[in-house]
Amino acid sequence: MIKKVEYFFKRIFLKSLLFLYPKRSGEENPTFNPDSKVLFIRLHRIGDALISTPIIRAVKEQIGCKVYVLADKANHFVFSNNPYVDEIFVFPKGIKIFYKVRRLAKNIGIDTVVDLHSEISTTVSFLVALIKAKNKFGLKRGNDEIFTKVIPKLEPGNNHVLEAVSEISALFNITMDFKKVTPDYFPNVDALRFADDFFSKYNSDSKFLLGINISAGSNSRFWGINNFKLLLSLLESYNIIYLLFCNTKDFGKAKQICEEKYIYPVSNDFSIFAAGIMRLDMVFTPDTSTVHIASAKRIPVFGLYVKDKETHMIWSPYGTDFECVTTGESNIHNISFDEVRSKFIPFLEKHSAG
Repeated sequence: MIKKVEYFFKRIFLKSLLFLYPKRSGEENPTFNPDSKVLFIRLHRIGDALISTPIIRAVKEQIGCKVYVLADKANHFVFSNNPYVDEIFVFPKGIKIFYKVRRLAKNIGIDTVVDLHSEISTTVSFLVALIKAKNKFGLKRGNDEIFTKVIPKLEPGNNHVLEAVSEISALFNITMDFKKVTPDYFPNVDALRFADDFFSKYNSDSKFLLGINISAGSNSRFWGINNFKLLLSLLESYNIIYLLFCNTKDFGKAKQICEEKYIYPVSNDFSIFAAGIMRLDMVFTPDTSTVHIASAKRIPVFGLYVKDKETHMIWSPYGTDFECVTTGESNIHNISFDEVRSKFIPFLEKHSAG
């Protein structure tokens, strides 16, 4: 009930903002140059942030302007160490932040603000409406009044979400070659050194490296200890090396699945986790952020998916070979081992044979 009341008042407040700060623009797209200052807004999940990185790279490379990103505590590290981002601002919760962000944008001299969310976010709509900027870009989703320019949203059933978000690039008068596009992630120097040291000792015979990630954003996407045990038992007949990956919360589960020597060192540092994933030859995972980290290096991915929106394409990796098992249920617990084996083994043999 409280949530419904909160949402009601947010909608009233947003309508007031639209009345007080109406935005209009001509038919021609604005022009940009190296002196332009662009603020991209991308809050919430890690995977969401990763699929937003290609358009950021394209704007920086093709225009050469100053690029800023407004993120939050859940995903700001995705943009850290990114050479195409000049500065990152972390979005804390609280009503005062709306005016702080507005003042920050004014002090920097932001001339363009871009909403990178594929769905409407009331919080982001507030921010876009409040920020005083000459240009305000976003996807056409029903809150068009707050933008100076919108681009039609691609049909989600036939187009990858990365492509849908990257459509905004047309408003900058730039083009993106989707045959070459991948998400960007740049582990920090310490994380890269950590991964180098680990794999130099662990895989001295240079065998095929399979990473099996057991962790995802919720327990509904944990496949089960017994299923993972059966998978590892099956892999014993192959001349490969496997490693389990997990977050700190699932470390206890990982130790029930295999000996600790087969577990990639667990850390709260996402960069260390990602640096390890990026050294693999193949990834098995139920987690979409891991999928996009793998696709940054065009690593083949086998995924376990909950297809919660039948009309939407699943968040598959972009630009790399991919196979998966999906379920229409709310969790992956009931995906059978036999179903996974029938698809995974041919996919593994296809890549490990070379």
